[in-house]
Amino acid sequence: MSIANKLKSMNLPEDTLVTLTYKEGTDVFVHNETEVEDAMSGTSVINEFASLIAQSKLDARNRWSGNILEHLRAENYLEDYERGTHGFEEYLVETLSDNFYDTDLIEYSTEKYDHKRGFTTLTAEVEVPIDNFVQVNPLLSGWKVSVETEDGTLSFDA
Repeated sequence: MSIANKLKSMNLPEDTLVTLTYKEGTDVFVHNETEVEDAMSGTSVINEFASLIAQSKLDARNRWSGNILEHLRAENYLEDYERGTHGFEEYLVETLSDNFYDTDLIEYSTEKYDHKRGFTTLTAEVEVPIDNFVQVNPLLSGWKVSVETEDGTLSFDA
């Protein structure tokens, strides 16, 4: 049974939000202050995030700015996209990478082992209304899916 079908069978309230989290990290050098850029190129977080939000029917939201694509459009990050030149998902990857700090859509943290080495983790988190999630039934390989219930938080690893 798919995660969407499991959630549908739970008869959760219509205002329930499904939280999708993708987290990955990599070893980095911290002495040259490129740990975030190294994590961006050494993990698939930006690619997975772009792939998820590029699904036009998915109402992917951020808790601070609402629908993520609408937010990116309103902030003029998508104004240079020309349909037909290359895929929208690839454009999103490039835009999110080039504007990583400005868009503030993916969190990062670094654990320093010493003055030279560390481990940087990137985390993408998206909220989707449950009805939209069940309807679209997105492909979620590697994502953690969680939902708040009366009895606590229920999580699935996709």
